[in-house]
Amino acid sequence: MSLVATPLQRTAVITRLREAGCVFAEEEAQLLLDSVDSPAQLDDAVRHRADGMPLEYVLGWAGFCDLRLQVEAGVFIPRRRTEFLAATAATLTPPGGLVLDLCCGSGAVGRAIAAAVPGITLIATDIDPAAVACANRNLAGVGRALQGDLFAPVPESLLRRIDVVVANAPYVPTDKFSMLPAEARDHEPVHTLDGGPNGTSIQRRIAADAAAWLAPNGHVLIETSRAQAPIITTAFAQSGLTARTAYSADHEATVVIGWQMALMSASSSEEALKDASPRGNDGPRGVTV
Repeated sequence: MSLVATPLQRTAVITRLREAGCVFAEEEAQLLLDSVDSPAQLDDAVRHRADGMPLEYVLGWAGFCDLRLQVEAGVFIPRRRTEFLAATAATLTPPGGLVLDLCCGSGAVGRAIAAAVPGITLIATDIDPAAVACANRNLAGVGRALQGDLFAPVPESLLRRIDVVVANAPYVPTDKFSMLPAEARDHEPVHTLDGGPNGTSIQRRIAADAAAWLAPNGHVLIETSRAQAPIITTAFAQSGLTARTAYSADHEATVVIGWQMALMSASSSEEALKDASPRGNDGPRGVTV
């Protein structure tokens, strides 16, 4: 589906997008042209974009880790910075491992891990039914999304069996919400962005409960800000997890990683701590959920 536009039509679209403040007007114009098959659809798409609707909602998809994922109004749009979370989680996921994606939104992080690591069992959860429906479309054939609050919908049979828990939970402090770009503030659901008084309300809940679900040598990874990272690190420590922080300058992204150390001798424990990214695992394979 793609409209073959005249040079005059293309120029008109670019001009309208520029006047609306779109920094990458030429690139966006081409994406819009490629997404429609009639002048009427193009007019609607350009109008929505010029009115401030996020480009991903207008197109119906978002690019993430070289994947094209469905998104729609009411579902959080995956950010490029979160590709660092997905890539880091993939390095800690053993082939055939069990992965849980919390606050999954469109399912972007879990889907990217599944693309990078063969044969995993993937579960995702989100409290919003619209997100769960969208995630299940994106996870078709590789995983399943369940509706519920964090770990609540996960079968209890998976306690102490999950290799990797990953979460891109809301972490914008409530008093900073008004400072977000208008595209996010006015169009994306507030509950997907507002992380409470200091932006760590949900992350601390995840840190408190994750240890009970992790397999020996399992990991939990949470995207956060650099300023909030010490709070999450402390929360991990309070729940008995070893923690470290990873930062990507390229993505301007911060991830706090908690590690459920397997029981071992003191000397073996000291050796294991030298490895910032342990891969050993006793988690399940072929788990059915």
